[in-house]
Amino acid sequence: MTQIDWEHMAEVADKVARSIALNWAVVEKDDVKQSILLNAYERRQSLEEHWGDEAFVYAFCRKVGTQYASAERDARDVQDGQYYYTPQEARQALETFVYSDEEMSGLIGRQDDLLRARITDSLMTARMDASKGLNRLPKATQAVLMKRYVYGLPAGDDAERKAANRAVDALARQMNRDLRRVTI
Repeated sequence: MTQIDWEHMAEVADKVARSIALNWAVVEKDDVKQSILLNAYERRQSLEEHWGDEAFVYAFCRKVGTQYASAERDARDVQDGQYYYTPQEARQALETFVYSDEEMSGLIGRQDDLLRARITDSLMTARMDASKGLNRLPKATQAVLMKRYVYGLPAGDDAERKAANRAVDALARQMNRDLRRVTI
């Protein structure tokens, strides 16, 4: 097993952190670098096994830094005071894809009672945002969402159920990103 050269690791982390900070406005270079180095220290045994492979070290730093930036962006989205889609709302929007726009307009308000509104006007907006967000996701994720929530097919096993839950979480994150995207 090879020892990690922490000076070299800090240099690679610094280069990657600078690149990520330029592309992700929500993070600072030093914070990304610190996250990369902390993660490298926590996973040092695994990292020592691949230490001679520069491509692996760079990819490791890139992945950890990107995950940190993504988590920071998601945290900012929750706290910025704008509307935030939950996975449950994304799931409900997907389930309406079987209805045409005309059918949806006929359903709005029909099942409401004094205690709650089951189908509301905001569902139309969520449906449009889900459609846009769905098109921005990877094809495999789209297929999982369509199978489970649009076509209503049950999950075959625990792995499929977990994949569907991760996919709907990804859709909700994408819907929130699209909601915050600045259009000029």
